[in-house]
Amino acid sequence: MKPFASRYLLLVAFSLLLGACQSTPPAATEVPDARATAIAQLEQNIASSELATAEDQLSALQAQTPDDPQLVQYQRQLAEAYLQRSQIVLQKGDVNAAATALSRARALMPKAPALTGGVNNAIAHARKAELDKAEAALKAAEARPAAKLIDPTAESTTVALNVTDIRKLRHQLDALAADVVNYQCDVSIQVPRTEDYPWLSTLLGKRVKKLDPDFEQKISRQIVRHVPAQMVLTPRKACLLYTSDAADE
Repeated sequence: MKPFASRYLLLVAFSLLLGACQSTPPAATEVPDARATAIAQLEQNIASSELATAEDQLSALQAQTPDDPQLVQYQRQLAEAYLQRSQIVLQKGDVNAAATALSRARALMPKAPALTGGVNNAIAHARKAELDKAEAALKAAEARPAAKLIDPTAESTTVALNVTDIRKLRHQLDALAADVVNYQCDVSIQVPRTEDYPWLSTLLGKRVKKLDPDFEQKISRQIVRHVPAQMVLTPRKACLLYTSDAADE
């Protein structure tokens, strides 16, 4: 029995050892490279025009490895992306946004002035055009005759009509026509009765036509039963803007 028991115990021990070898745990998963992940995110943000985020990521990577020549490539890519953004928004007329994007491109590539030179000149020309336009508008506002009945800086002016005194009404319409032409006003004639509109519209329209045959008149009708006859003059937006600028000056 003893030889048999010894062989049995030996067989059991061998089986346990074999099982232990077969159940060896797998090798530990390789820890991902944090720097490679950061660079991948940087590339993605540049490609998707998330430029401010990309700039922050680039600064963090440069702080970690300031002498890494690979980062110079991404710095140039980011500068070119800012430059492209500057060109796009400038074409849309947003000079301030173009200048901001251009300043970021310059900060990233200060030793490459040729990179930003063309856009810089375009922005300078656009700014000059804006200033010239504003100056011309200011001169036009200064040369415009003083308003007779309306407030040129208000959104609109309502003038009650002297319909019971034809002489006073004619003087009113003369003044209103002058304001309509000089301040490029749209007119809403508000009357309590439908039949009051045609003759008031005709009297005003003839006076405007006499002052400026080429003026594009915009006269509308509004029936308001509970108010006496009146006209609402609304300066067109461009005219109102220039007048406000002149008042600020």
